[in-house]
Amino acid sequence: MIVPLVEAVADTCGGKAGALGALLRAGLPVPDGFVVPFAAYLAVARDLDLGRFAGEPDDADAVRQTIEARSVHADVIDALGRALDDIGDPPVAVRSSAAGEDTGQESAAGQHESFLAVHGVSAVAEAVRACWASLFSPRAIAYRAAYRAASGRDGQPPDDLLMAVIVQRHLDAEISGVMFTPADPDDATRIEASWGLGPSVVEGKVTPDAYRVAEDGSVTRTVADKQKRLDRRGTRLVVRDVPSAARNQPALDDATAARLATLGAQIAAALGGPQDVEWAIADGRTWVLQARPVTAAPPPPTSPSGASDVPAATFAGTPGSHGTVTGTARIVRGPGDFARVRPGDILVCPFTDPAWTPLLRIAAGVVTETGGVLSHAAIVAREHAIPAVLGVPNVTSRLRDDTVVTVDGTSGTVTATNA
Repeated sequence: MIVPLVEAVADTCGGKAGALGALLRAGLPVPDGFVVPFAAYLAVARDLDLGRFAGEPDDADAVRQTIEARSVHADVIDALGRALDDIGDPPVAVRSSAAGEDTGQESAAGQHESFLAVHGVSAVAEAVRACWASLFSPRAIAYRAAYRAASGRDGQPPDDLLMAVIVQRHLDAEISGVMFTPADPDDATRIEASWGLGPSVVEGKVTPDAYRVAEDGSVTRTVADKQKRLDRRGTRLVVRDVPSAARNQPALDDATAARLATLGAQIAAALGGPQDVEWAIADGRTWVLQARPVTAAPPPPTSPSGASDVPAATFAGTPGSHGTVTGTARIVRGPGDFARVRPGDILVCPFTDPAWTPLLRIAAGVVTETGGVLSHAAIVAREHAIPAVLGVPNVTSRLRDDTVVTVDGTSGTVTATNA
């Protein structure tokens, strides 16, 4: 009914849990926890024709609502209570671990639910059920449909609709971020970092510091203006202003960045290939929160000095996803604007969290005001082969709706042709 995280394998617990289990068995620093395996989910979904429901949004929504309405079995709740007691009943993180998630073909980055600062068996059981149901959320359906279309399987149902759930000790991170280990030993390890908990970085809600650690351990960095941070307050997550003195201070010194790169090499060796790693530093100790195969490499960074020499009608940002495209700018400030986006539009927005994934099926390019090249939105844009430029300050007010723009996701520029 409950699997210790150190024993988790992908076949019964999903790719995300399986990777963390492998890292624990390799002696790497992963917070302790356990997994609610596929079997518990199948008991809840036992009478649902999941393959039939998977392809149509309306049918999928009916499945999601059905799962949300069902009670978590008493045996599962009892097992959750015992497992929580075994780790001291602390606040925990509850994360999805679906069968098709975190694979070398599709990352499903940010498509299913995760919850931080969850405390108590009842709240954990509710979070587990929400993770199960998120297998049929609109963004998860859209992501799977886009993947099937790209792989020539348009209209076919997914192979496996299974969801396990990871429950781990919550870490009150002082610093957190994402790291891409290199595909080639001669390449650099890429790290993004900011203050507070990791969702600010992975969801693109802050523009993080960017580091490159070469094979010889030398570090180059670009320090960002990190205005906001996310922290835990009891069982709530709160967004706070970063004090002005810290906003433009580097989140990592060079020695810490080099140590992270060394840890990244150990993770890649343990898992057998380049990895996209979420990490956190709490009480001075570095922890691995997640590791998945790199599905699409980001563009190389551009020179900051070159970015300032662009014409007035060109805006510079961070290269997020390769390619160049021209289209009509559509300013989207939130879900209320989603219906305005038409196929071929350039999505121009403050940031793109995972809920915006359905727009990436129709948008020709993406431009954001905040976010880093290793954020979930950038990863999904690269998987969909959509050019993206990230971290263009105030771009939603600097560009007008219906302006024709050219997005160069390789150089990190956005040029307005009829401004």
